[in-house]
Amino acid sequence: MSLPAALIDVDGTLVDTNYHHAIAWYRAFRRHGVVLPLWRIHRHMGMGGDHLVPKLVGEQLAKERGDAIRAAEKEEYGALIAEVEPLPAARDLLLELRYRGHPTVLVSSAKAEEVDHYLDLLDARDLLHGWTTSADVERTKPEPDLVLCGLEMAKRVGGDQTAVMIGDSTWDVESGNRAGIETVAVLTGGYSAAELEQAGAVMVVSSLKELIERLDETPLV
Repeated sequence: MSLPAALIDVDGTLVDTNYHHAIAWYRAFRRHGVVLPLWRIHRHMGMGGDHLVPKLVGEQLAKERGDAIRAAEKEEYGALIAEVEPLPAARDLLLELRYRGHPTVLVSSAKAEEVDHYLDLLDARDLLHGWTTSADVERTKPEPDLVLCGLEMAKRVGGDQTAVMIGDSTWDVESGNRAGIETVAVLTGGYSAAELEQAGAVMVVSSLKELIERLDETPLV
């Protein structure tokens, strides 16, 4: 019997990157004469750069300098990525999902080289049925494209018509909602339980360890 697929966000969910990215975006905007409070930038973590830049600085500036700002963020984050560590129990979650037989796909809007780095950190390639990068879609979160792409990957390896999103941000939840998929959220990205529930998460847990312990309470069963 086929089981629901697990579609898992990476940044902020499996690897502890949200605050590194916030700093990288801060520095990237500052290079271009825009100084933003870090808390405002953090509120957009989990959103793809194609949406994040215009949301923070407006459509006009994004049109004029968006590509340059995104390129600068890539450079700034590249200087920080060596400091990134997996979140506690991240690989344990992937092992448990594999043991239970769930098709498991990472749905990330990160750049390909960043995803490769995370796969190495997690030693996860043999535990997964696929993963996405920003190159796989034209529109990133909160659009549903990445989630739908991950779902198609899962179906190709025997997943049924259902899936559950696991993420850390309101944008993960919104992306899952738009794809017609329920989302279980963890507090590892810095968003509050109230924010995640208001966005539509069907369950919020404090950590990946708690998620493993409560998997039988999730829509994955």
